[in-house]
Amino acid sequence: MITLLQDLRLALRQLRKSPGFTIAALVTLALAIGANALVFGVLNALILRPLNVPQAERLFVIQHGSAVGAHSYPDYLDLRRRNRSFDDIAAWAISQEGLDTGKDPSSVWAYETSGNYFDVLQIQPYLGRFFHASDEHGPNSAPYVVLSYAYWHSHFQDDRGVVGRVVRLNKHPITILGVAPPGFQGTVLFFASDIFVPIVNHEQLSGENILNARGDHWMFELVGHLKPGVTPAQATADLNSVDWYLKKSYPKDEDSASYTLARPGLHGDYLNGPTQAFLTGLMLLSGLILLAACANLGSLFAARAADRSREVALRLALGSSRNRILRQLFTESVLLSLAGGVAGLMGSIVLLRRLSVWQPFPRFPLHVPVSPDTNVYLVALVLALVSGVLFGIVPVRQILRTNPYEIVKAGSTGAFGHRITVRDVMLVVQIAICAVLVTSSMVAVRGLMRSMHSNFGFEPRKALLVDTDLTTAGYRGERVPAMQRRMIDAIQAIPGVDSVGSVNYPPLEPPGTWQELVYTDTTEDPSPSNAAADPNMFNVSPDYFRASGTSLLAGRAFTWHDDTNAPRVAVVNREFASTILGSVPDAVGRYFKLRDGTRVQVVGLVEDGKYVNLTEGQKPAMFFPLLQSPASWIWLVVRSSRDPQQLAATMRSVLRNIDPGMVLSIRPWSEELGGTLFPSRMATISLGVLGLMGAMLSITGIFGMAAYSVSKRLKELGIRVALGAQRKEVLQAALGRALKLLAIGSAAGLVLGVLASRVLASIVYQATPRDPLVLTGVVLAMLLLGLVATWIPARRALGVNPLILLREE
Repeated sequence: MITLLQDLRLALRQLRKSPGFTIAALVTLALAIGANALVFGVLNALILRPLNVPQAERLFVIQHGSAVGAHSYPDYLDLRRRNRSFDDIAAWAISQEGLDTGKDPSSVWAYETSGNYFDVLQIQPYLGRFFHASDEHGPNSAPYVVLSYAYWHSHFQDDRGVVGRVVRLNKHPITILGVAPPGFQGTVLFFASDIFVPIVNHEQLSGENILNARGDHWMFELVGHLKPGVTPAQATADLNSVDWYLKKSYPKDEDSASYTLARPGLHGDYLNGPTQAFLTGLMLLSGLILLAACANLGSLFAARAADRSREVALRLALGSSRNRILRQLFTESVLLSLAGGVAGLMGSIVLLRRLSVWQPFPRFPLHVPVSPDTNVYLVALVLALVSGVLFGIVPVRQILRTNPYEIVKAGSTGAFGHRITVRDVMLVVQIAICAVLVTSSMVAVRGLMRSMHSNFGFEPRKALLVDTDLTTAGYRGERVPAMQRRMIDAIQAIPGVDSVGSVNYPPLEPPGTWQELVYTDTTEDPSPSNAAADPNMFNVSPDYFRASGTSLLAGRAFTWHDDTNAPRVAVVNREFASTILGSVPDAVGRYFKLRDGTRVQVVGLVEDGKYVNLTEGQKPAMFFPLLQSPASWIWLVVRSSRDPQQLAATMRSVLRNIDPGMVLSIRPWSEELGGTLFPSRMATISLGVLGLMGAMLSITGIFGMAAYSVSKRLKELGIRVALGAQRKEVLQAALGRALKLLAIGSAAGLVLGVLASRVLASIVYQATPRDPLVLTGVVLAMLLLGLVATWIPARRALGVNPLILLREE
């Protein structure tokens, strides 16, 4: 113990004597270990940690195909009744409702669940009780609601008297039964619902009578516990035997998809697979960064050992053992790694906690619950200890081969060969990775800048969106389109408003648009296999195209005469005309069919656009008149040159005068596109951060190589200077090798960055590394990186005084 304390005191004294080395090492380790702890914290929370419900190891998600909403309510009832593999199966969907507690009505997100949902998950209420299957007695028979703990805490201030209180949900009276336990927000980790309501009340809440519609696959997810002894493979086979029966019994309502099982938490394989692959890739990249950091610190430690060779030789000559010296070096390395690990862990904990409360889309209750736990702390500790051993072991060979008598007699010189070493290869790979990251970050920034000024098929600038669901205000049937027209007329009358249109869901609005199967006019059998396409579908008012800035290329727009008494008509885009109708110039006047056999005539042709995401290819789209395809969810598109805030306040006042119970959300369309640009922005930020980390690690790597070269060749450099060598020749001798490795790694990384164009283009719209500005920026960035990394070793090499050096020797 006394010896250990002596080693610690000496290690601290040595590190204090080299503040530059100590700070560089601590920053490098903090970044590398912190990055690994951060990525592992997210991976642990989303993938490794089971859902916080009893017997989570036997809980599975039942998925049908790869669509988000892939289950109909009749299919769910048949699966629940006919399967032999699950204790029970629960179903749920997501909806947005209007909740009136006696104050100002507000919008809430709801889990519409089967009555057995809480029983299947085996969780207990925090307050009151849950609803059960016994509470359901047919459609609209269970006027109950369960509050999430977070919503109860924030909106009812922990009032335990809410149980039994009657509130209004979409203008319908509904009784609060209880409060869910803390931490439970549903079976999807990233979606925090406000309330839970019985799914049998769907018609009353939404106005849609689809509970008995087998062809409407609108429910989000099915979950259930496997029976003891049943394997996932056996359960999958059992479910598909039921599916075979359903396909045989209802061929027009069932598609060719099959049933599979997945773990809950990230909506099955729809998000679990991509998320796991992405986080695994990040974890691998973080591990490579840590290895690169250890290699860099190993070079720095080797340079320090070379600088301290006379000290080591004197200690050996005075009787100190090599093991004691090695133990001292290991004490320094482990002390550094633990300090860097603690700093990195503290930084990762701060970021994880901020990430847990971060909401990337303010309109949606989405967040990532990644609070750190014991696993994260243990991983950080192990990484710190392993890192200390890895970079501390580099100078071991130097110490073991040290000849104290030769060094004392000849001075601190040593051979610095010209053969390629593993350290050289690692440095080249590290610089190449840095160049790829720098290239990627610059490509992402340029792509993001371009995407902000691209043609989306509509013009978001100088346009406001008014979002409301008339169902939450109690409107049903014929009252819905009448109210929509009244709203449009009221907004159009505001001074300064150029045009107003409505759409059921704007293009590029997360999570995506509606789609519907369509058929050519000659198709006789409207089965899913005979469909010509499944284009994006929009229900719009007559002036929508002018308000949205969508160009009408041929034909006409809709009028208020295109109602239920008129023939069915549609406006389609160029891709629809080419794919389904077979001709763009002759598209106007042609017909196509819907799934129910209805013939629809094309009366107009508009430009192509982006409908779901910016990186998608050309997709067919069709637009139907508002009065022929009414939808309760409405977005008003208001084009005006007025100040957005003033206009929003005026519109809110006008609409409140029409109906005070209406739940409204008004935002500039350009701001609403933030959700669409989220992947590009996150990719840009992530690549930028990784690029900075790669640059810092490359700087320390090149610095370590250059410093080691100068330290090993100080006597040679002194002799060169004494013999009259020029400054350029001294620099070439001292730093030539490090600069060659920088050039090789930079060139390789730039080539790899160019080859990565397809991957980058799938993430960031209009991203291409073949941009001359990007290529020039990468070259300049790597040159600057080399200058920064070699500045201190260059000064030391040029500052060699042969008289002082030879006197010391």
